[in-house]
Amino acid sequence: MTRSTHEAGPNIFPALRYRDARAAVEWLAGTFGFEERLVVPGPDGAVVHAEMGFGPGVIMLGSAGDAGATKGGIYVYVEDVDAHHERARAAGAEIVRELAETDYGSREYSARDPEGHSWSFGTYLPGPPKT
Repeated sequence: MTRSTHEAGPNIFPALRYRDARAAVEWLAGTFGFEERLVVPGPDGAVVHAEMGFGPGVIMLGSAGDAGATKGGIYVYVEDVDAHHERARAAGAEIVRELAETDYGSREYSARDPEGHSWSFGTYLPGPPKT
């Protein structure tokens, strides 16, 4: 039986960007006790995507790259990201990263709210802790 998103766990996740994401992963693990769950390496030592767990909670992070001015935001899993994207665009949202497939298997886009916060929506749902 397939569980709904609500039953499966959270669908909203903090997402952070670091100049040195690899060092951030190590620091968060050693300093705060976060568990490294997934690190997707990129070119030149960058981190394309990483997930760190703390109990049942998950944060996502990666190298700043093109989003150098953005230090963090919110990532929201949605089942139908195409419809969600169209709704946001029709409502006048400032789309800052167009809807696209990612290297880590998600289809997603990013928008900025009226106060400048970054919001990303996509089909990627971080997994449960490693056992």
